[in-house]
Amino acid sequence: MLESIFGSATRVKMLNLLLLAADQRFEPARLARDLDLPANSVRHELDNLVRFGLLSEEKVLKKRYFSVKADFILYPEIKALFAKAQILSSQKFIFGLQKISQPKFLALTGIFTNYPEAQTDLLVVGNVRRPAFLKLMKELEHDLGREINFTIMTEKEFLYREEIMDIFLYNILSGKTLVLIDNLHPTGDQAQKR
Repeated sequence: MLESIFGSATRVKMLNLLLLAADQRFEPARLARDLDLPANSVRHELDNLVRFGLLSEEKVLKKRYFSVKADFILYPEIKALFAKAQILSSQKFIFGLQKISQPKFLALTGIFTNYPEAQTDLLVVGNVRRPAFLKLMKELEHDLGREINFTIMTEKEFLYREEIMDIFLYNILSGKTLVLIDNLHPTGDQAQKR
């Protein structure tokens, strides 16, 4: 999907890694090795991304290092797009979640919506088999290359917290949130507000 927007599978693989580790700097040889890509393609794409303005280049002792420019005007949107695309295209996670539970509500926030103030990245409501869920989360964290903060609530707890306007839940639902499943609000009113 993202290849059609960004032009090449190589660029998409690189952006995935660079954006999810935006606080690090990378050298072309390491990127090529980590992503199992041809070194020439990696160097070419890095140069393109520097010209575009998303990456900065630094030379230290004849070595080139690249890092994401967090102040680039489109950085928040590009990062959010990649995070959403990863979770949405990862049918393995959604299918896996539905196998181990009957989720009544599933929402993404935090890293998935470029909302760093969020206290969680993933909210799941329903009866969840915890060991299977933790295994599924480990796989997702491995795919994303980072730790994901998650919250699990029973339906009763969620509805109670919603009723009393619990600050934790209120901050999640009133912040930047992407609702993937909502079987708790039959009219869809809650999902439309986000």
